[in-house]
Amino acid sequence: MIDDTYLTIESEAEGVYTEKRSKFIALAYPVRTVDEARARIDACAKRYYDARHVCYAYMLGPDCVHFRANDNGEPSGTAGKPILGQINSRGLTDVLIVVVRYFGGIKLGTGGLTVAYKTAAAAALDAATVVERTVCDELHLRFPYPAMNDVMRVTSALGAEVLSRGYDTACTLSLRIRRSLSVELRMRLGKIDGLTIEEPDDEG
Repeated sequence: MIDDTYLTIESEAEGVYTEKRSKFIALAYPVRTVDEARARIDACAKRYYDARHVCYAYMLGPDCVHFRANDNGEPSGTAGKPILGQINSRGLTDVLIVVVRYFGGIKLGTGGLTVAYKTAAAAALDAATVVERTVCDELHLRFPYPAMNDVMRVTSALGAEVLSRGYDTACTLSLRIRRSLSVELRMRLGKIDGLTIEEPDDEG
């Protein structure tokens, strides 16, 4: 069976960690796109303009293949990587964590930095509510009017959500259905005479 669920966080959460007078403020956000993540990062940079470093990591998509980690001037691998590690260790995606550091005058060393960024990120995720989301597919159907009853019978049986419908020279229907049922829906619809399925453009 296709795995069509994933874990993310419900809303913004914050955690704070202090080590040798350096303060690490971690902010976790639910995000769905790179543009949304960048907007959050830019907003944090403006809000905490007086901080020494604004480091971050994000993971996007139900397949967890789109990610980035940024050290923002900290020694390589001491900030972004441990932040991302906390997202991964909890099996989360569609999550951005920004960790803002105010330098306290005492250097922590690479090991100390790694622990600090990891602990701050963990604190933010500890404060967040984790929720399960379902991955859905959208289908656009076109079919002759006499096929309407058959189409509605199939879509209703599989619990597809009707997003929009239209009646012109042919009937059109836009549907959303959870991914694990998408193959079955396509197979059943394929047996209806005159029906075509159009795939929406995938814009990520």
